[in-house]
Amino acid sequence: MADAGASRSKGILQTKALHQYILETSAYPREHELLKEIREVTINKYGYLSDMLVPADEGQLLSMLLKIINAKNTLELGVFTGYSLLVTALALPSDGKITAIDRNREAYETGLPFIRKAGVEHKINFINSNVLPVLDEMLTTTNDDDDKVNGMELFDFAFVDVDKPNYINYHERLMKLVKIGGLIAYDNTLWDGSVAIDEEEVHENLKVNRKAVMDLNTFLASDPRIELSQISIGDGVTLCRRLR
Repeated sequence: MADAGASRSKGILQTKALHQYILETSAYPREHELLKEIREVTINKYGYLSDMLVPADEGQLLSMLLKIINAKNTLELGVFTGYSLLVTALALPSDGKITAIDRNREAYETGLPFIRKAGVEHKINFINSNVLPVLDEMLTTTNDDDDKVNGMELFDFAFVDVDKPNYINYHERLMKLVKIGGLIAYDNTLWDGSVAIDEEEVHENLKVNRKAVMDLNTFLASDPRIELSQISIGDGVTLCRRLR
């Protein structure tokens, strides 16, 4: 079977051969077999939309981060077919929990058989909804407990890979829902490199969300409530650690 990830280099590394070297040398050999299967079935079913998948090297970074911070309670905004969701579920301990929100149940159910086969479905609470109403419901009642909101344990980690114009709105809510010292990871913050070139040179397909991504990057860089690192992996990942 041909490797499903070999058809296109999505990453910010514009030399396809270099990105492929990283994938073939360190990412694919360590990629869980069921993650490979989700990637392959997504490419076969969704074609070019499969670009929304988290690439294997980014998945491995997320997995390592989750283990380093000993995450047990995580939040995922945007699920698609569940590649990053399975990455997270495999990284969490047996009693770990993931709250996953996406309005596309059909896409989630595409990857669900592989999640079940991995034996980690019990860790996942999938909510079929737009994201903002769910986050706002979580925040309806707050208290002075640094560890809880509305009687709910704060999250150790949040992964955001959904509609880009709302990233800043999500950030404000996540600053209350993710615990102090916890991590928030924003995906696609380099937007296929378009953030660093003149607008007239940007491909039409990238223009829709380019400004929203650039506004987010500027906002996060000036937010004193976090420390951050923008990483040139995949399509760009910005890690934020909540300070207060």
